[in-house]
Amino acid sequence: MVNIDDFVKRLEIILDYYNLNASSFADKIGVQRSSMSHLLSGRNKPSLDFVMKILEVFPDVDLYWILNGKGNFPKTEDESLNSKQDIASEIVKPLAPISSNENFIGGNLFSEINYKEDEKSETRNSVEAKNSNLISTEGEIEKIVFFYKNGTFKVYIP
Repeated sequence: MVNIDDFVKRLEIILDYYNLNASSFADKIGVQRSSMSHLLSGRNKPSLDFVMKILEVFPDVDLYWILNGKGNFPKTEDESLNSKQDIASEIVKPLAPISSNENFIGGNLFSEINYKEDEKSETRNSVEAKNSNLISTEGEIEKIVFFYKNGTFKVYIP
């Protein structure tokens, strides 16, 4: 997790390095000035979008440095190449081949499908039973409301 106080200190280092105030920095990266103010005061935490905008506009800022304080600012070309290679080696890991029989469970291939069909018919029966309990002959129906998936509804008054 990112420590907000440390993040704000690193953000202030960036502001000093580029000789910008908070308002001009916010304008430059395309965020509202108030969000920059809230961040610097420690009221709000930085969003991923905010961090990505900083990295996009200021290529000298290293992702790991701004988030965790690891690395250097401004980053050097050697550092950025090494960190990209490290990230790539972590992401690309070969998967072990899976045998076609490894996850096979014996029995009828369609037994699960039949089970689901039985479950659906039981559900249907229980819904019908519940609905029959709702219908009452003791009083008059005041209104019937149909709700549609698109968010609309219709009211019928008999």
